[in-house]
Amino acid sequence: MKIDIVTIFPAFFDVLDVSLIGKALDKNLVEISVHDLRDATTDPHRSVDDTPYGGGAGMVMSPEPWGVVLDRLLTTDSVLVVPSPAGRLFTQAQAKELAQAGHLVFACGRYEGIDQRVIEHYSQSHTVLELSLGDYVLNGGEVAVVAMVEATLRLVPGVIGNPESLIEESHEEGLVEYPSYTKPRTWRGIEVPEVLLSGHHEQIRQWRHEQSVARTQRMRPDLLSD
Repeated sequence: MKIDIVTIFPAFFDVLDVSLIGKALDKNLVEISVHDLRDATTDPHRSVDDTPYGGGAGMVMSPEPWGVVLDRLLTTDSVLVVPSPAGRLFTQAQAKELAQAGHLVFACGRYEGIDQRVIEHYSQSHTVLELSLGDYVLNGGEVAVVAMVEATLRLVPGVIGNPESLIEESHEEGLVEYPSYTKPRTWRGIEVPEVLLSGHHEQIRQWRHEQSVARTQRMRPDLLSD
C-alpha cells in the first residue's frame, strides 16, 4: 500500500516511524510519503490560507496549493481522504475498506478547513471521503490522519504479527472487546476471574462474549441499537 499525506506540519508524522508501522515500513509492506503544502505556494510568505467569503472568524485554506499538490499525487486508483468534523464517522468498517485500497492520499486541513471547491473538484474524478473521528473539533487534520493510518495499516496483511489477534478486537462483531488480564493472579487484592484460570476453552469463550455484551451495554449502548 502507498500512502501520501499533505500537511503544513510534516514533522508531525515522524511518529509513524515507530512501533508496528515502523516495522511495516522497514519490511516494505507500506510506503508513506509526507508532503509540505507550503512547497506548492508561490508567494514570499508561503501563504496557504485567506479570509473567508461571506465574512466570519478564522481563515480558510486556499484551493490553489491543494490543486497543485493533489494533481501531482492522485492517480486513477487513488482514494482522497479529508478529515473533517463535518464528515462521516470513521469506523472499523471504514478502516477495513481503506485497507483494501492501493493508494491513499490524506489531506490535512487547518484553520476553518479547506476551500470546499477542492472536495467538489476531485469528487468528479476520484473517490473522496470526508471522515470524522468523532463529535469534537481538533486544531487540524493531523491527529485524525495518524489515527486513521494506524487503524487502517494494522489491517494490512503482514503488519500485525498474529492476525488472529484482529478477530476478537473491539468493533469486529459490533461489540467492544472483553476485559483482559495477565500475571500476577492477585493484584492489590483484586483476583483474576476464576474462569480464565480453568483451562476450559468453551467456558472462557462464553464468558468473554458475555463480558463483551455487558461492556457494550454499559459503555456503548448505541452499538446495540441497530
